Amino acid sequence: MKKTVPTISERIIAKQLRELEADGIISRKVFNEVPLRVEYYLTEYGESIYPIVRDMRKWGHMHLKHLQNLV
Repeated sequence: MKKTVPTISERIIAKQLRELEADGIISRKVFNEVPLRVEYYLTEYGESIYPIVRDMRKWGHMHLKHLQNLV
């Protein structure tokens, strides 16, 4: 996430991940390594929102093209 949105703080990323985990959208796996490593996965429930996100992304691209045509 940090690479995708470089201006986001570590605190906000952690908060969002905790909320997504609490909502059952993602699951977390902690690896007992040095340094500590954590991986996140979409749950089956989380995967159910994928079509919605995909359609929103598609609409966003169409909206950007629409705005470019207005200029």
